[in-house]
Amino acid sequence: MHEIGVRETVQFAGLTFNWETLEMTWITMVIVLLIAFLATRSLKLVPSGWQNVVEMVVTALAEQSDTMLGKRGQFLSPFIVTLFLFLLVSNWVGLVPTMASPTNDLNTTLGLALLVICMVHVLGVYMKGGHYIAHFFQPTPVFVIINAIEEVAKPITLAFRLFGNILAGEILIIVLLKLMPIWMPVPSVLWLAFSIFIGGVQAVIFTMLSMAYLANAVKEDEH
Repeated sequence: MHEIGVRETVQFAGLTFNWETLEMTWITMVIVLLIAFLATRSLKLVPSGWQNVVEMVVTALAEQSDTMLGKRGQFLSPFIVTLFLFLLVSNWVGLVPTMASPTNDLNTTLGLALLVICMVHVLGVYMKGGHYIAHFFQPTPVFVIINAIEEVAKPITLAFRLFGNILAGEILIIVLLKLMPIWMPVPSVLWLAFSIFIGGVQAVIFTMLSMAYLANAVKEDEH
């Protein structure tokens, strides 16, 4: 049985790495690539099977991306789709008792959150220049302090929301499996189904918030 919070670490070049998190991250990436391969290996005009499932996801995210990011943000659609699929698989893989979600490690969720926020600022400066920087000083220069605090809070809230929900779900599943007799699987099955739902919802929330933040950087300002 997997022990929540107990991680195998390795030392390399004076740095400490969570080996289990790295291992599960690579497994997650392989699963995402496998899904992409199954969906595209024999494309059909009328989709079915994996192609149909992936096309539904891609279409829904592309439409949402067009709405939130505008025409100038269409180039981010592949990133949005990849981010969502990675989060979804990451959240669900830990529901297997002997495995752990990469997203139950704060290092993973904080890394993803920082990636998104760094992209926001880089794209904002690249696409809007001085106007993007100036908006931090609006409506008056003193607001730069409040806006700076908000920017620092964004990756923290993104990371801890995802991390907390996934970690709590895995803990409760393991507790239920240990407490419930083998002939009483119903509570465990119900909680497993609920955790699958929560994992999907958290992937959607993280992706939608990421798009909302990116929209501030790439979407044309309305006058």
